Amino acid sequence: AGLSGMITGMEPRWLDDDEMRTWLQVVALAEVLPSRLDTQVRQDSGLTHFEYQVLAMLSEAPERTLRMSWLARRTNATLPRLSHVVRRLEERGLVARERSGTDARATDAVLTDAGWEQIVAAAPAHVTYVRERILDRLSRDQVQALGEIAGALLESLDPSGDLTMRAADAPR
Repeated sequence: AGLSGMITGMEPRWLDDDEMRTWLQVVALAEVLPSRLDTQVRQDSGLTHFEYQVLAMLSEAPERTLRMSWLARRTNATLPRLSHVVRRLEERGLVARERSGTDARATDAVLTDAGWEQIVAAAPAHVTYVRERILDRLSRDQVQALGEIAGALLESLDPSGDLTMRAADAPR
C-alpha cells in the first residue's frame, strides 16, 4: 500500500508512522515559516525577509561591512541573487558597494546610515513576531532542543557552516 509497496529493487528504510508524521510537520514548517516571516517583515518595514537578513548581517559585522561572496554564503544566496538584492538596496540608499580595501578583486557591501536606521526600526517588530509565534510557544527545554536539532541538521545540510557563522567572524 502506498508508495513503499510499489517500488521494487533496493529497498530504502521506509518511514514508520511516527517518523512520517514528524517529517510531514517538518515539511509544513519549512513551507510556512519563510512566507510568514516575509509577510511580517514586509508589513512592518517594507523589506522582504531576505533584504532584512542582508541588512541584519551587515549590522552585526565590524564596520558594518562584509565581502559580497561571504554575505552570499551566509544568506544562502547565489552571488547573482545577492547582487540583484544589494542593487535594489543601493537604489534605496540602504547599502553601498565598495571595492575591498584588502582584495582589489573583491567587492564589499557596506550598510549605510540609512540602512542602519532601517534595520534598527525593523528589528523590534521582527523580534516580537519571532518571540510570540515561535520561541514563546516552546518551553526553555524545547528551545534548547530545537537549537540542538537545527544544529544537527545544519551539520548535515551545511557542512561548511556558512549558515551558522556569525557576521563578526566573517573573513576580512
